[in-house]
Amino acid sequence: MAGTVKARVLKGFRDSLPREELRRGQLIRLLEEHFRFHGYMPIDTPALEYADILLSKMGGETDKQSYRFTDGGGRDVALRFDLTVPLARFVASNRSELTLPFRPYHVGKVWRGENTQRGRFREFIQCDFDLVGSDSVGADLEIMLMTLDGLDVIDAGPVRIRFNHRGLFNLLLDGLDVAGSHISVLRSVDKTRKIGSEGVRTTLTDLVGRNKADAILDFIAPETDNEKTLEKMLQHIERVNREKLAKTPETMKQSSNIGKQEAAGLPETMRVRMILNAFNKLGLGDILLLDPSITRGLDYYTGIVFEVFLERLPDMGSVCSGGRYNDLTGLFLKESISGVGASIGLDRLLAGLDELGIVKSTEKDTDLLVLMLDESLLGDYQCFARDFRRLGLAVEVYPEQRKLEAQFRYAQARGISFALLYGAHEAKNRRINLKDLKTRKSFENLSISAAKAKLVDLLDR
Repeated sequence: MAGTVKARVLKGFRDSLPREELRRGQLIRLLEEHFRFHGYMPIDTPALEYADILLSKMGGETDKQSYRFTDGGGRDVALRFDLTVPLARFVASNRSELTLPFRPYHVGKVWRGENTQRGRFREFIQCDFDLVGSDSVGADLEIMLMTLDGLDVIDAGPVRIRFNHRGLFNLLLDGLDVAGSHISVLRSVDKTRKIGSEGVRTTLTDLVGRNKADAILDFIAPETDNEKTLEKMLQHIERVNREKLAKTPETMKQSSNIGKQEAAGLPETMRVRMILNAFNKLGLGDILLLDPSITRGLDYYTGIVFEVFLERLPDMGSVCSGGRYNDLTGLFLKESISGVGASIGLDRLLAGLDELGIVKSTEKDTDLLVLMLDESLLGDYQCFARDFRRLGLAVEVYPEQRKLEAQFRYAQARGISFALLYGAHEAKNRRINLKDLKTRKSFENLSISAAKAKLVDLLDR
């Protein structure tokens, strides 16, 4: 027939047949139920935004991979590259409507003009979940556990979480005096699993010279266990900064921060240790690996970063990644709002799970808020939450230690009916207090089993 056009699809884009779309939809529903089960709520943002908004914190290869064009109105626009920068714009635009801490999740398509490979396309779906408004280690831990439990919900099998802290890596680079090349170095190290250590060595040598490249490669090599890895990282940071200090003229030492890196690294070190301790408390220590080569190549990460790998498909690459981005909302607001989040790459995950079944689940609203009265009991709070969820209850853990009044206000704003109180006194006696936030009635000095029975009974009424 004259005038027909050959039916074809752009490279990196796909049609989805009904069977594939049904499977994808079922997986999304399972993940959305998981998000809601932990108190996360859905949002959506436009696929197309002003280019200066989307690309303001990207840079490097990201700019080149973005689908950017001038629309019919002469506006410089781009398709969203990920869901995190649109989230920052969303928070800034809707700040007055949000109760902090804010737990959004967002399932949507994103577009990247990058090379296609197994499970990786130029148009794909991300499942993001974030905790915005808290710069606490409790929030970092929650997002990591959310990731772990989400993959368990869809029966992904055994996984390994590799994590790092960008702050510690930056302290090393400061000591090596390569401040002007931070982002380029981070992006090079981020490619370690793709191009190998020798490929990274070549790139780093071109960027910072052979000696500094060798120092970075030694720093990013994990040891036999997490504690040894952390100790080696700290030793490297101390050594390079001591060497930098020795080369610095006395007149500069008085007016600079040189030599203070060890003190500056204390919060980062404590945060790493608290996450390791909490995972051990939860019996998940074997799943977590401190890996200094995990850097995440995007500019906006500032703290904990992590990637999750399927142990049965180690060659596939990460199926989920995330981290902390404390400065992202500062692009749009004078008030800089902290955040931490993760993104599940749905299409890559599906490519690796063709042979696995999907678990049926039901949607839940939040039944119980575990209040954080003492940050040192962080692991206990997550243990309680997991125990109550096994009863079919939806549970949130407040992510940081704040005044009770603030935590109760949060529960009221979220419509949560019950709170669990557990502080130093209760921990000493292994007792739990429950509070009905609607009637103000308290149920005190309960054993764990009695607390479970009481809450189930109250919710059944």
